[in-house]
Amino acid sequence: MVRFGPAGNSESFYEAGYKRTEQAFAWIRDMGLDAYEYSFGRGVRITEETAARIGQGAKESGVALSVHAPYYINLATPDEEKARKNLGYIADSARAAMWMGADRVVFHPGTEGKARRADAFQKIRDTLTGVITHLKDNGLNGISLCPETMGKRGQIGDLDEVIALCKLDGMLIPAIDFGHLHARGKGAIADEADYADILDKLESGLGGERAQRFHVHFSKIEYTAAGEKRHRTFADTEFGPPFRPLARLIAQRGLCPRMICESKGTMAEDAAEMKRIYMEERERL
Repeated sequence: MVRFGPAGNSESFYEAGYKRTEQAFAWIRDMGLDAYEYSFGRGVRITEETAARIGQGAKESGVALSVHAPYYINLATPDEEKARKNLGYIADSARAAMWMGADRVVFHPGTEGKARRADAFQKIRDTLTGVITHLKDNGLNGISLCPETMGKRGQIGDLDEVIALCKLDGMLIPAIDFGHLHARGKGAIADEADYADILDKLESGLGGERAQRFHVHFSKIEYTAAGEKRHRTFADTEFGPPFRPLARLIAQRGLCPRMICESKGTMAEDAAEMKRIYMEERERL
């Protein structure tokens, strides 16, 4: 089952008079959506009571929840105190996810900084191994961790790196941000063949269930020579990547990813458009 939903709340949600996230689930359900990503981007600041309320609202509306860990996580840092804090940020995200009934935690792997890329990547692998052990030792292993493909060339998180990280443990599921891959490749995704290369790499690199039910972030994106600049909307037709070729391949291959739309301000509306396009392609089979 392919699920579609927004990352956070559209501007129209607030314009309609809604104020609290627990109100969002019935709202997006009425749009035909059944997934939602809650952001802890600026820090995990939520009580167990509030998280449970959000989770109950999602459950009542049949919405699958994921969360995004703080954006500032950098598992490549050589600073041991910062590394300890990074572990805590992921653990706190996983704990809050469990309070909500969410099953996935998306996170940014890290950046090169002043290190050689190979050394930074090895540091991330070693740190992530410790994170996994910590989560399992503390009863948080019911959550899948999703390392995300990143949009700037100085960030660790190209497709090959994310696949390699996911090979560390079965609790890791790739979060494929197609906008980010498009941006870091300076417009790398133009057609079905480009998407097929990505999906083929997932299948050959991971295979099985994780290559079937991977996590997706999607939006049109603006970029520079350094990579990602800002997220755009489906109304910004001059920006890529195109969505229909991806929808066609997902339908043809019988894949069941969770599709989270990160359009700027219109994430629910564009998620509904993504679902509409996907359903069109599925009906053509």
